[in-house]
Amino acid sequence: MEDLTERRIVVVTGASSGIGLAAAVDLARRGDQVVLVGRDPARLQSAGDRVREASGERPELFRADFAVLDDVRRLAEKLRAAYDRIDVLANNAGAIVLQPAITVDGFELSMQANHLAPFLLSNLLRDRIGRMVVTGSDAHRSGVLDPDDLNSSLRHYRSFRAYGTSKQANILFTAEAARRWPDMPAYSFHPGVVRTRFGNESRLVALGMRLLPFRSPEKGAETLVWLAHQDPSRLVTGGYYADLRPHRPRPKASDPALAARLWTTSARAVGVDA
Repeated sequence: MEDLTERRIVVVTGASSGIGLAAAVDLARRGDQVVLVGRDPARLQSAGDRVREASGERPELFRADFAVLDDVRRLAEKLRAAYDRIDVLANNAGAIVLQPAITVDGFELSMQANHLAPFLLSNLLRDRIGRMVVTGSDAHRSGVLDPDDLNSSLRHYRSFRAYGTSKQANILFTAEAARRWPDMPAYSFHPGVVRTRFGNESRLVALGMRLLPFRSPEKGAETLVWLAHQDPSRLVTGGYYADLRPHRPRPKASDPALAARLWTTSARAVGVDA
């Protein structure tokens, strides 16, 4: 269980930009010791500068590409060596993949980056984590998850459906983690439709991000920060939240049997004990 009397150590993945960076800045301003995980070294360094400017302290930086599961395993080893506890693990890294792609590990890219990689990281750090916060999305409504075929999105590929399927997996993973790890509070949340770097490869998506009334990353990060700091007795472990309150996911993202099947398949896929 997390120790609330000491300064918190909060690991934020996907912290180079967007919601992750906004959350890291807010958490650092609140006095947390933040640890930033990102894929791109230059953007990760820039994010570290932003946090230092906001809080007066430079955060620790760890590079990892969630499209490579060996990177996740190395990241877990480094975090375990650096910290004997992680009060909050914010599983925030994610991507919308505009074209079908398969990782070096053999999985559809959005499913691996958004679900399998954080699933693996959480399992490898299980004994260090005080609480877990997972960035989900109401995009899970478009998801069509088949736990027995994590590459099913590659058939008749549609980027937002693949993204929604991975977000469905995030919510199911969080709920199942709460059932399997009752001593570790776990929450997922919907950040709203946030203006981030998502879809920068597409001119149409990028134009929409600039012109439509999307939320700022700071607004999108509010619920993440709130879940990281709220007294667990005021929250429901395994719950899904939005705008600082409970939020009901679609039935396909709240089915315990589906969550258990997904856990078993995911554990087999990444090589950890179910």
